[in-house]
Amino acid sequence: MSNSILFWILFNLLVLSIMMIDLKVIHRHVHVVSMKEASLWFGFLVVLALIFDAGIYFFLGHEKALQFLTGYVIEQSLSIDNLFVFLMIFDYFSVPAIYQPRVLHWGILGALVMRFIMIFAGTALLHKFHWMIYLFGGILIFTGIKTAFSEDKKIEPEKNPLLKFFKKIMPIASREFIDQKFFIKLNGILHATPLFVVLLLIESSDVVFAIDSIPAVLAVSRDPFIVYTSNVFAILGLRTLYFLLSGIMPLFTYLKFGISIVLFYVGVKMILVDIYKIPTGLSLGVVAGILSLSIVASYLFKGKAQIPQEPTSRKYE
Repeated sequence: MSNSILFWILFNLLVLSIMMIDLKVIHRHVHVVSMKEASLWFGFLVVLALIFDAGIYFFLGHEKALQFLTGYVIEQSLSIDNLFVFLMIFDYFSVPAIYQPRVLHWGILGALVMRFIMIFAGTALLHKFHWMIYLFGGILIFTGIKTAFSEDKKIEPEKNPLLKFFKKIMPIASREFIDQKFFIKLNGILHATPLFVVLLLIESSDVVFAIDSIPAVLAVSRDPFIVYTSNVFAILGLRTLYFLLSGIMPLFTYLKFGISIVLFYVGVKMILVDIYKIPTGLSLGVVAGILSLSIVASYLFKGKAQIPQEPTSRKYE
């Protein structure tokens, strides 16, 4: 068995262990996630990612370790924008805080599977069609500009194509949340609960964000193992990051502009790859610097950004 295969097996066993501990131990009993619990778990995952990166340095070398760290920072920063959407979805459907961990747990599990497929598809395309790197770069530049000048996102479940398709194959139960169940039987017929509707929206939003985030990491490395592991570590911390930032996300007034500049920069990096290959260390410094400045600016010049208010009617039936 080659080292590469062994690394894949060990890494996926590690991820499964983390997910099982999270589901069967930490959240064995239904409860609202406290700031202390979220801080400890997020800190543990960050330290674990750094230890993993040290392992990459030891077995695969300095450049691979730097690529992993850069990809991890980029993915973690882009995921913050995703958290705003999670917050709006939960707010729109008035999901009780006690049920949110379960939705995010299964949402992240689904995201891991989708990222795996999309990363291998992306790396395969780049290896076979080099010109795709210019397409990916153009998408990132366009998205960066669009992010900077776009208005606040809105949640419109009735327009979601995945939800439209799902409603054709399965009825949706009443609007009341029934414990943590995703499915129930009513009059002998299986129905999806509103909580499953929320899960579908969470999953579909992650697919949209993956279209931006995966090309961004591919700009740093073409190695599927590096791209996938950096993505996974960032996604594993996404849920706890949500509970850490959910109360203060509206204060990050200028973070949107920081993220848009990061996307623009990474897109330019991809397009220039055949002319000048920007060193990975420099990219890490640029990305970290941009995000730090945007956070500092948000703190110093506190804006009036508020979480967009959605209409009180929640029509998804």
